[in-house]
Parts: sequence; structure tokens; C-alpha cells
Amino acid sequence: MSTDKENFELVAKTFRGLEEVLASELRELGAENVKIRKRAVVFESDKELMYRANFHLRTALRVLKPVFSFRARDEDQLYKEAYEFDWTKFLSNKTTFAVDGVLNSPYFNHSQYIALKVKDAIADQFRERTGLRPSVDTGSPDVRLNLHISGDNCTILLDSSGESLHKRGYRTAGYTAPINEVLAAGLVKLTGWRGESNFLDPMCGSGTIVLEAAMMAANIPPGLYRKEFGFEKWGDFDPSLYENVTGEELPERDINYKIIGSDISPGAVKIARANAKNAFLHRKVEFRISSIDDFVPPEGGGIVVVNPPYGERIKNNDPVFFHSLIGDNLKNKYAGYRAWILSGNTDAIKHVGLKPSKKLVLYNGPLECRFHEFEVYSGSKKQKKNYKT
Repeated sequence: MSTDKENFELVAKTFRGLEEVLASELRELGAENVKIRKRAVVFESDKELMYRANFHLRTALRVLKPVFSFRARDEDQLYKEAYEFDWTKFLSNKTTFAVDGVLNSPYFNHSQYIALKVKDAIADQFRERTGLRPSVDTGSPDVRLNLHISGDNCTILLDSSGESLHKRGYRTAGYTAPINEVLAAGLVKLTGWRGESNFLDPMCGSGTIVLEAAMMAANIPPGLYRKEFGFEKWGDFDPSLYENVTGEELPERDINYKIIGSDISPGAVKIARANAKNAFLHRKVEFRISSIDDFVPPEGGGIVVVNPPYGERIKNNDPVFFHSLIGDNLKNKYAGYRAWILSGNTDAIKHVGLKPSKKLVLYNGPLECRFHEFEVYSGSKKQKKNYKT
């Protein structure tokens, strides 16, 4: 693997729609040659920046290091190319490994099968050369490989993250369909909020959006609660360099405004409070048991983010009525706030009853969502403009 001074290419994966946000994060970390791809950002790195990216990036799912590219149009060719690559650079007989497959190709149609072919090729190479084959461990391998096939272009990448970076380490349990932490952090960043005003989520579920906002405002790295990253099991892992990265004294910022989540479900709020305690944020945030109708926002304005339940989560409820209810509450109680709604129901969000000032398209996994901003004024927008002049 690399030496500390060697520069190499890395690929940070994210949700579709968050590529620009992730690229901005990488530039803030000092990354160069940053290039945006679909659901990914490519950048130039060294070992220190690789450690730093895993520890600090809020909107990355994984940080991958390409090690081998080739072309293949069938399983035999895939196996042959993988078998002929020298895997002793990264593995030994005592190393456990796993292979994950990502597929977008007319030549292959099963991601698990192509991953299995590469596993077999690697194991067979070691058995042929040494008489022994390394063990496969899909749970917590020493080395996790990612096989990506687009058309006939095949790339094998080392996964420096290990478990997905959305697994921060503070969540004890999730309420029904909890939002992914990476997506939650992306939502907060897209609002432009940085801790300079109130931040509210009146339908918070298990509190993920609120907690990601609080971590951002307090300047707490998202990797702080993680037990381990994938690169810590690599043969060239540098503990002192990693300690320098994680041991930096980052100025923890005071939070001078309200960060509040509320939910009608006592069970959800109980989980949210437990998650806040695990993240040592319980003194920085507040969780209330309240319906959106009963929730009273603090004065002073700020940002409100709503991720209403949709699809199967609302079962027999009417999504159009539900979004209208949210809009009515915004108009009646949230003057001075900028409200953002994430909705997987592209028709129902049209019934909020306010004209969006921004419209963004995001993906929650495969689900296409709308993330709309609504500016809420005490009078009409025209009156507001006249008053300002």
C-alpha cells in the first residue's frame, strides 16, 4: 500500500444530489483535483488526508481507493483478470476479506455473483501459490474490496472506511424508517444553517437531523464516536499519523440558539433522547413530545426542517392532507423562519400551500425526493419587501 508521502486517487461515495456538498467538504479539508461524479466525488489524496476524510466528512458514505482497473464482458474474463492481479500487495493467507459488488452493465446482471467470482479468483490465487486460501468475513473483514462495473469497465477498490460512514456510533436504535445520517447531514448543509439561529425539526422521529445539526454547530467530527475504520486493519496503517489526525484540538463552538426536535410519538422521543446522550449532545439539544399542531416554535426565526413520513410509513393517512397540514402550521406559526421540507411524495409536496423559493432533487437511496425551501413571512412577501425598502 501507499507510503505517507505518496499521492493517490480516492473516491468518496454519497447520495445522489449531495455531490456538490461533499465536494465542498473535501475542498475545506484541503483536497485537490476534486472532480464530481454521479453519487461520488474523486479527489487526490495522501494517507493523512485519507484518514482525515474518513474522520471529518459528514456527507460521505465510503472513501474508496482504486487499485486495479480492467475490461470484462463475461464472468470468465472477470475471473481471469482478477486472478492474474497480484493480491499479495494487500492480502495474506491470514487476512480476512470481503468483496461488495456495484453493477451498472448490460454484460452482468447479478452484483452478488460477480462479487463471488472475484472472491473465488483471489482465494484460488493464494491456494495455487501457497497451498492456503484467505478466509472470507463479510461482517468485519481485515480488507473490504469494492467491485464496480460500469459497462465493461471494471474497477476494484479498497474500502478505507469499513462500515458505512453513516454509522456514526451514537445511534442505539432507530424509530420507524430512520433517515440516514449522511443524508440528514446533507439536508442541514443544504439549508445553509451553521448554528447562527434556531434550528427545529417538528417531526423528528429518532432525532437524526437534529443531532447532525448539533454536531455541525458544535464542530464535533462525525467520526468521533466510531470504534474503527477499515484502514486501521491495513498493513501500512500508521497509528501515530492517525492519532495526530484524531487528536487535533478542534475548538468546540458554543451553541447560543435553540436546537429542538419534537415528535408525537413518546417512543420516538425516548430514542432521540438516548441517541443525544450517546453523542454527548443532551445538554445542547431539546426533544419534546408534541404533535406538529401543538408545537410552538421559539421566537427569533431560524431554520425548520421537516421530513414527513411518506409511502408505507403513513399507511392509510392521506399524504396530500398531511402536507397541507404542515403548510398550515408553517403559515400560522413560523413567521421569520425558512422552512425546508423533504418529501418522497412528489405530488403531495405541491399541496403545502406556499410557493417554494428553492427546489432541489435528492435521493434517499433509490427513492427520488424533493427538498423544497419555503420562506415564511409575517405578512405577504410583497409587504415584506416594501417594509425592507
